[in-house]
Amino acid sequence: MPAKVKKEECTGCGTCVDECPVEAIVIDEDEGCAVVDEDECVECGACEEACPNEAITTE
Repeated sequence: MPAKVKKEECTGCGTCVDECPVEAIVIDEDEGCAVVDEDECVECGACEEACPNEAITTE
């Protein structure tokens, strides 16, 4: 299952962007939170492990 961002918990810090090996995550400047391109996500879990706010899930 592709990564999902819990927008209410995401602070837009960008840690997940840096950890994503396929560049499937960007920070939406308007919303101030991460957005995952589900078509590009390889479901590796790196973003989930890296997120300091536990705002990303792959379950």
